[in-house]
Amino acid sequence: MSTLSALVLLAAGCGSSGSDDTSSTSGSGGTSTANAATVLGPVNKAAGAPVKIGLISDGKGPSSDTSIEGPVTEATVKYLNERKGGIAGRPIQLVRCETQNDAAKATDCGNQMVEEKVAAVVVGQSSVADAAWQPVHAAHVPFFVYAANTASLLTDPTSTFSLGDPTAQVRAAVDLAKSNGLKKVTAIVIDVPPALGSFKADGPKIASEAGVQLTLLPVPLGTADMSPQLQKLAGSDSAAFILGSEGFCIAALNGLRTVGFTGPVGAIGICASDAIRKAVTGGLKGTSIVGTVPFGTDNPSTRLYDAVLSTYGKSVDPNSVTGLSMFMTFSGFQTAVAGLKGDVTPAAVTSAIRSMPESELPASGGQKFQCSGKLEPNYPAVCLRGALTTKLDDKGKPTDYKVLATS
Repeated sequence: MSTLSALVLLAAGCGSSGSDDTSSTSGSGGTSTANAATVLGPVNKAAGAPVKIGLISDGKGPSSDTSIEGPVTEATVKYLNERKGGIAGRPIQLVRCETQNDAAKATDCGNQMVEEKVAAVVVGQSSVADAAWQPVHAAHVPFFVYAANTASLLTDPTSTFSLGDPTAQVRAAVDLAKSNGLKKVTAIVIDVPPALGSFKADGPKIASEAGVQLTLLPVPLGTADMSPQLQKLAGSDSAAFILGSEGFCIAALNGLRTVGFTGPVGAIGICASDAIRKAVTGGLKGTSIVGTVPFGTDNPSTRLYDAVLSTYGKSVDPNSVTGLSMFMTFSGFQTAVAGLKGDVTPAAVTSAIRSMPESELPASGGQKFQCSGKLEPNYPAVCLRGALTTKLDDKGKPTDYKVLATS
């Protein structure tokens, strides 16, 4: 995924780079084959005529590689069809299309889904989701996406559903200060519009409601020495939250240490990559990381993911934060339509998702979601508020996860 897309999409995993498909930390504790059946739950096979569901993925493009989303979804569909009754009791038939990060190909994928008469489209971590969305939306087919990254998707109150909260980074920054008994936090943000957007639009209100003073500090891309900009942060009477690329994170973290900042530090998941662990003076111990999936630790979410792959996708690498994010997204879609009965049409799917009860999002570390359109008034497509946070240990690895905010 490109740097800009990674910022917009929050950097999926806590404690992973977000730009690499794999991490040196295993995605799970290694669920054994003997335990997999218990973790997966009882057999509940789907039957009858299949239901077509589209999967649009960027796949392997010139600047990113999310090709693991396809095989992960294939394994997920097998699991849902055998253990979760598919959709409305009928088996899911996957219709796949890849964009290669090309907007024109994304439009073609959207048109293909309409021509195939799918009942819904599910999208992973795509930098060209808007182009795929346009023909799908025009045909009134529901569009269920890992994280919407444009205003057109986020503000659609009809048939668009996003698991990514555009305010999550702001909430994480504010929570970092509040949970440490502080009244101030400075957000050190790469100076590009997508990264600054929510801090400018939503930050003042969220911070005010929490009783925290939020200061936004934009820093130009490519700034190697941030000491001059960070000098006023010396001391420990405030928190600092970092949002940027790997190089940006390194400069910000080293800059904070150079100026003598001793307060709590938070950042998005991309700031906890292996490269950053090696490049930051003093390491990353104690840094709070925000992300969307509980990658890198042994927990119920990663055990479920591991069991699905060991049973239905043995050739799929389990050590991919992108793969776990895709599993969460497609399983979340199936959970959202759990109440659907009768004919599985686009209109019926949309209605079922809009009226779903608040439910736990599979493989999300305990986060709950609901697609009522009311969670974030400015973003009616958003189905989940907040994210996950974890503190890094002395090796720069994630520890226990905490759910940040609730739906």
